Amino acid sequence: MKHKVSAVLAAGAATAAAAIALGSPPSAVAIPAVPGAAPSGPCALRGITDDVAETAETPAGYARSSGTVRALTLFIDFPDAPATLSPQDRFAEFFPAATDYFRTSSYGRLTYRPVPLFRWIHMSRPLAAYGIGRGANFDPASDDGYHALSREIVRAVDPVVDFRDYDVINVIATPNAGPPATRTVLSVTFSGGDMGLRTADRVPFRNASFIWSRQTGVSAFRVLNHENAHSFGLPDLYYTDDRDDPPAAGHWDPMDEDWGPSNDFVGWHKWKLGWLSPDQVHCAPHRGTPGEHTLTPISTPGGTKIVVIPTSPRTALVVEARTRSALDPTVCRPGILVYRVATDVPSGRGPLRIVDATPHSGGCYQDNKYVDPELTDATFLPGDTYTDRHSGAAVTVLTENPDGTYRVRVTPARG
Repeated sequence: MKHKVSAVLAAGAATAAAAIALGSPPSAVAIPAVPGAAPSGPCALRGITDDVAETAETPAGYARSSGTVRALTLFIDFPDAPATLSPQDRFAEFFPAATDYFRTSSYGRLTYRPVPLFRWIHMSRPLAAYGIGRGANFDPASDDGYHALSREIVRAVDPVVDFRDYDVINVIATPNAGPPATRTVLSVTFSGGDMGLRTADRVPFRNASFIWSRQTGVSAFRVLNHENAHSFGLPDLYYTDDRDDPPAAGHWDPMDEDWGPSNDFVGWHKWKLGWLSPDQVHCAPHRGTPGEHTLTPISTPGGTKIVVIPTSPRTALVVEARTRSALDPTVCRPGILVYRVATDVPSGRGPLRIVDATPHSGGCYQDNKYVDPELTDATFLPGDTYTDRHSGAAVTVLTENPDGTYRVRVTPARG
């Protein structure tokens, strides 16, 4: 029986591949894969290993984030929210755009292949009966929540799907199920370790993203890139504890703001995800002498991408160049971005914070309500110097070169 519906999955994959081929813009220039390019060396900071975090090396249990990633993509509706569109139409809201985004951001190092099962999986109970709300958990002991929902999904597709063939799972709900995203964002990912649910073949059900409602704008698909990035090990950069603080990262990374216009990942995340080769990461030696570095903008394949300045065993300053590009159309002040990484700070508590070169300015991009403007002019320009008062580490922007690269001087932290 499983082999019969495998043909359905294969057909869905072929349809998806065709859609991706027809709708794709020119590919990013691929950087050759570097075996063993996982973060290493003194700047590959250790930290939290039992959850998503800024820890340089992602622990076992999470999905691969380079090479070919296969994403089983399923569609669900409910008795009180029956689907009003085809699964093919719902799929087209995310693909090929999400695939193109990963390919471009990774410089061709991530080939993301969604494999859709083009049918609506009808849940047996109304949505409210599952208790799905913001913060709903995955409790195997509960008769509601995501465990109950997932158990029903697995039971429905287990006869026809071999979960061993996939790296991540996308469960996309009919958009009329639950509140609109403008009111409450329900999309969530359960990633990493054993969640207490296995298929008939004893395969753990994990690295699963649940996508609800619809986000707004031309890049609304990026909710899926954000959620899948949790399966790759990335944490939330926005505050999840309801504090009323200014954003920590703003529109400089989709792990904070993924609504409205596009934005690219910061270089630290690209290193963590295996998208940068070792020679693209410069590590400032602890207690060393100042050194100069030439940085190629994050959007441009090749060249040095980040300088990492350790400030403690679990913290660092990271320096990169950001300019306007296809994935960064909101960059209104091209220059050098400086941010603090803390690998011992949990997801949603500010593990990565942008240093604002122009605090309280109001920002330079105010054309979209989904972009918090304050940090949009956070970059440092030629002639600017930033000194971290706690560690003594410093960054001076020397020049913007004619070829678009930037020359910076980095002073390591004090001993």
